[in-house]
Amino acid sequence: MTSSKIKNLKKRHASETRFKLFGMASIAFALVFLVFLFGMILAKSSSAFLRTELALEIDFTNETALENINYRQAVKTALRQKFPETTKLAEINSLYQLPSKIAHLELKKQIERTPNLLGQKNIFWLSASSKTDMFFKHKNSSSLNEKQNFWLEKLAEEKSLRTVFNWKFFEFADSREPEIAGIGAGLTGSILVMLIFLIFAFPIAVMCAFYLEEFAPKNRLTDIIEISINNLAAIPSIIYGLLGLTLYLQFMNLPRSSSLVGGMTLFMLVLPVIIIATRNTIRSIPSSIRDGAAALGASKMQITLHHLLPLSVPGIMTGTILAISRALGETAPLLMIGMVAFIADIPQNFTDPTTVLPVQIYLWSDSPEAGFAEKTAAAILVLLGFLVLLNSVAIFLRKKFEKKW
Repeated sequence: MTSSKIKNLKKRHASETRFKLFGMASIAFALVFLVFLFGMILAKSSSAFLRTELALEIDFTNETALENINYRQAVKTALRQKFPETTKLAEINSLYQLPSKIAHLELKKQIERTPNLLGQKNIFWLSASSKTDMFFKHKNSSSLNEKQNFWLEKLAEEKSLRTVFNWKFFEFADSREPEIAGIGAGLTGSILVMLIFLIFAFPIAVMCAFYLEEFAPKNRLTDIIEISINNLAAIPSIIYGLLGLTLYLQFMNLPRSSSLVGGMTLFMLVLPVIIIATRNTIRSIPSSIRDGAAALGASKMQITLHHLLPLSVPGIMTGTILAISRALGETAPLLMIGMVAFIADIPQNFTDPTTVLPVQIYLWSDSPEAGFAEKTAAAILVLLGFLVLLNSVAIFLRKKFEKKW
């Protein structure tokens, strides 16, 4: 081998080594960025899954009937007895800001659940306000005045503050108060919207894909339809929001900000995605299966229903789950149909006003309170977890049921 050939061979080997190094560096960079992103979200969101409670000694020795109790006043009286030196009106108002605005409702629920607490004095653990929560969990006193800071320091020393798991984050709907706000309405709305667009998109997309692949004549019209479907899959999602606004709200007068309209809007978004995934699955089935079934006398419909459809199910399910993942992460089309509205109640049916988790995150991210910052990160973590779960299911189905031809 001549020296020039040896030199060229070394250059080729060096070039190949550099390419491998660049590829490994790119993968390492992506992994580091992913770990950093998830680490940052976890660090900010972990405290949102805990909430602070404060202990108040409330006297019910003179109360005998549940219907006669003023729970709001009982909480205020207990606070003043806890800090009897507080006499000025401004200080009293600051003192009342330590417990949550739903503390009296929690007290009422505890008394109704255990009526034998009446006629005695007991310690009750009640939800704290966002100010108290931020102070106890993060030592954040930026929103506290001097007196509130002193009272909370004293409560912490007396072990009258504690943290518990924040189940209310999953049970409550949105609220103007950070300590009360939850993702209950967003989660419920996302599930209702998902059910709606699946009911419409799945059968229509599967039938459309099988018709185009197995029954439609190959001519200019079907070529235009195929090009249109591919183009629809690439259209910006906000265009579907404008279409939903015009068609469902202005023309059909369906309930605004409802899961019904949201699902029907996202149905148009995911329809091309499922069609393309289904058609790719059908094309991957060998022609020998069709030819063998036809040789045995099976009709076109029998070949489709008895052979092609069962063999296509793994690919169809994978495409559908990936389409669900995309739809559940969409915000722009839902903003166009009014699902950005403030929803204080969990929807009970498909026509109730609702929101979805991405929109809930969008609304909270614009709130200045520190309590909403950690809840925004927690909602992002829940959404990411749900999407990772769906994608994992899609991978599992593909690996388990995929046929090797």
